[in-house]
Amino acid sequence: MSFFEEKNPEMDRYLETHASSEPEILRKLRRETYRKTTQPHMISGYQQGRLLTIISRMMQPENILEIGTFTGYATLCLTAGMAKNGKITTLDVNEDLAYLPRKYFAESEFSGQIDFKLQDAKAFLKETDEIFDLVFIDADKENYAEYFRLIKPRTKSGSVVLFDNVLWYGKVLEENPTQKSTQVIRELNDLIAKDDDFENLILPLRDGVNFLRRK
Repeated sequence: MSFFEEKNPEMDRYLETHASSEPEILRKLRRETYRKTTQPHMISGYQQGRLLTIISRMMQPENILEIGTFTGYATLCLTAGMAKNGKITTLDVNEDLAYLPRKYFAESEFSGQIDFKLQDAKAFLKETDEIFDLVFIDADKENYAEYFRLIKPRTKSGSVVLFDNVLWYGKVLEENPTQKSTQVIRELNDLIAKDDDFENLILPLRDGVNFLRRK
């Protein structure tokens, strides 16, 4: 859930009505996510989806990695700008929900370029030798710092990495957080800020997106 969605819904509606329109396949997927899942707020959503699409179209990446598929909304947003020969690998471990992204991936014009894996992301990153142009992480927060360490060697100059939920509903401002996820997100943000191999900016979009570019 976004800050404005919770604190100022009128502003949230204003932001949505002044963004580019949502493609029909995403509109259908968003509706079905809210009807059929117990935590629909986990979806990337309209505004963040537009951001992912614009970044992808600007970059025209050949190789995209997504950690945390959920129902596939962000996946489809990222495919919109892929190079003609591009592909996206999207990872999740929720077998019970896998039917939903598979349904919409099959409907997508990019169906042949989406590689949906039910696999632990840490195991995948330790096994792969692929280099990724664009990476989006929206998964288990307690592994965020480790994902950053594992992803870094899989990037090159110009690669873009995005971590979602890095403001964690404002909990990152807690002086002595007791929640493990809050501690790790703070650790992640500190690691990124101190890493001279990246330039970054935290965007206060929805629950915060840490936007990194490899120098």
